Amino acid sequence: MEAAAEIFAALGFRLTPQGRHSLGSINHLMVAPRAYLELVGVPSEGKQRQEVLDSPFGLNGLVFRSADIEATYRRLEKAKLSPFEPVAFSRPVEIDGEAKEASFRTVRAPNGLFPAGRVYFCQHLTPEYVWRDEWLAHPNGFNGFDRIEVASRSPEADGRLYASAAGSAPEPHGEGWRVISDGFAIDVVAGEAPRFTALGLRFDGLDALAGFAKAATGVTWTDAGADGVAALEIPSLDLRMECRSA
Repeated sequence: MEAAAEIFAALGFRLTPQGRHSLGSINHLMVAPRAYLELVGVPSEGKQRQEVLDSPFGLNGLVFRSADIEATYRRLEKAKLSPFEPVAFSRPVEIDGEAKEASFRTVRAPNGLFPAGRVYFCQHLTPEYVWRDEWLAHPNGFNGFDRIEVASRSPEADGRLYASAAGSAPEPHGEGWRVISDGFAIDVVAGEAPRFTALGLRFDGLDALAGFAKAATGVTWTDAGADGVAALEIPSLDLRMECRSA
């Protein structure tokens, strides 16, 4: 976790202080309006969250927002996605020098249903402890998300599953299938091994990010081509990010 946090800080992301969930996981967030990128792991001692221990290394989770986790659970049941029962948890957070408790409720899809990685839904009960001005300002201009790419042995079938989870509809896209959820694209493409292969991020511009990336160690930066997309790879974290100006 420490090494990953150092890399992202060196790339110009502003990380929240490390949090410790009551379920037995630790995290740092990189917060954008209405969403965030999360570094998640387990503590070296004490309670350890099994679903995180069982996760593939690298990009391994896709989380949808929920305004009402009970309603989300009922919708997923109706869609025959066999969701796990809702779970409540929290983590301590310091706000303006005062100890607070950030609280959440989640519903998770079964492990085998989405073999690329964890898919679940999260209702923030205390969003004011996450989306704060001091954490939304990133030196590299990070401001949101474009898409996630999912490698699948059965792109059409998996595209329909992601669409069902998102409450959307799949559409043919290139040689795969695309699902749009709240302006975010889930692109399911053919691949030999199921996994999340790339994450698309938006920035105010790419100059600041390029400067951070070219000065950082352990990352590979490829300038934007005609499509306006630059590539940022972190081999030690098995992570590829597509970066565009928006």
